[in-house]
Amino acid sequence: MNLFSMSMPVTEAAPANITAPRPVAQAERIQIIDILRGVALLGILMMNIPVFSMADRFSDTFRNDPTNVNFWVSAVITVLFEGKMRALFSMIFGVGIILFIARKEQSGQAVTGLFFRRMGWLVLFGLIDSHVLLWMGDILYFYGIIGMIAFWFRKIKPGYLALGVILVAIFDNVMYVSFYQDMRNKRLAYVAVEQQQKQGHKLTAAQEQTVKDWQDVQKSFLPNKVEAAEHTRLMKSPDYLTVASRYRKEVWDFQTKYLLHGIWDPLALMLLGMALYKWGFVTGQWPRRRYIQTMLLGYGLGLPLVMFSFYYGYSRHITDSEAFIRYMEKHSIIWANLIYPFQRILLVMAHASLIILIIQSHKGQGLQYRLGAIGQMAFTNYVMHTVICTLVFYGYGLNQYAEWEFYQLYFLVAAIWVLQLIVSPIWLRHFQFGPLEWVWRSLTYWQRQPFRRTIPVSKL
Repeated sequence: MNLFSMSMPVTEAAPANITAPRPVAQAERIQIIDILRGVALLGILMMNIPVFSMADRFSDTFRNDPTNVNFWVSAVITVLFEGKMRALFSMIFGVGIILFIARKEQSGQAVTGLFFRRMGWLVLFGLIDSHVLLWMGDILYFYGIIGMIAFWFRKIKPGYLALGVILVAIFDNVMYVSFYQDMRNKRLAYVAVEQQQKQGHKLTAAQEQTVKDWQDVQKSFLPNKVEAAEHTRLMKSPDYLTVASRYRKEVWDFQTKYLLHGIWDPLALMLLGMALYKWGFVTGQWPRRRYIQTMLLGYGLGLPLVMFSFYYGYSRHITDSEAFIRYMEKHSIIWANLIYPFQRILLVMAHASLIILIIQSHKGQGLQYRLGAIGQMAFTNYVMHTVICTLVFYGYGLNQYAEWEFYQLYFLVAAIWVLQLIVSPIWLRHFQFGPLEWVWRSLTYWQRQPFRRTIPVSKL
């Protein structure tokens, strides 16, 4: 039986005043939220594309060289965008949880099963994106799982949600320190065993395990030059399965072994998004002066913090994996990294305020319309990034992996932005959803959703 031709199973008559669950209609969409989502999605590609395209340790050659153009491209992206675009996307995902649920609950519809089915499909799509399309940085899997957790916080007052962000940020720092300490302890234990080995002592089973534990950590997070070269060889293979062998175990470890380390940051940001929606921030309901104040405060505090953090890494001459290992052996904690969640929240709030101020100014409405279309088709456009980048860079595609300079990647980023700015609004003039959004909605409601528009939307 065709899944999309099935109706929802009926076990008893529904009350007359309760309508069947349905997706949000076009007229009910909030343009500011679509635009913010679109900006975040395009921004995320700036951070993702090096993972698709660059060899391990690619930044060794320019990380501490201000005479290299790649240094400055990396500096600008790190200071202004790294982590901020994903934070904005997570916040809007939290908003989306409330929007998906609120109208249905107000009309008396049961939403828990519907929402968890929606998130379950998102987890499956994430597994496909990561293990079939081979995007190791996939967020769909994690958002599906974290969305199920965030669901239970949706009715909490916004003040408590915002407090939860602070608590989770602190806990996230604790988790980071714990992760760093665990890595450092394994390194120090390995060094001690290495000294024993140099003195001619035969290693015990426990010591051999110590060696293996460190080698596993190094291979996953701090590959040496030989391992990096082997990874590049695998990525440039014309055989799909060979390329897949480079990523699949590592991806699965992140999705299972390190899952608890990865859920707190997106969860905090989803909760913040919920609070900001309830406060009216993301829907443009604040007075203009409050957005200006938020922007000035965010940039005024956030930029010095992130620039200090960037300078700290540069001035300490942590140029490569070996330098980081030496630094780790001598330092029990990297204090500068603890400011990361705080500078990122300050800057993402400043970015969001600036975007909302631009929207409210009614300047560049054509571009705003296109960004909103990208945000409305965020799922499709996100997976399009995977398809385009893997086919350009992986060995079974155009085999451009490890062939480009870092700055050259952003010509492709710009080209993908232009493509999606053109294609997304054209698509939505003729169809109600992006193709993957349509599949996701049909699976969520367990019923084939209308796809084509009966009356195409006219151009601006």
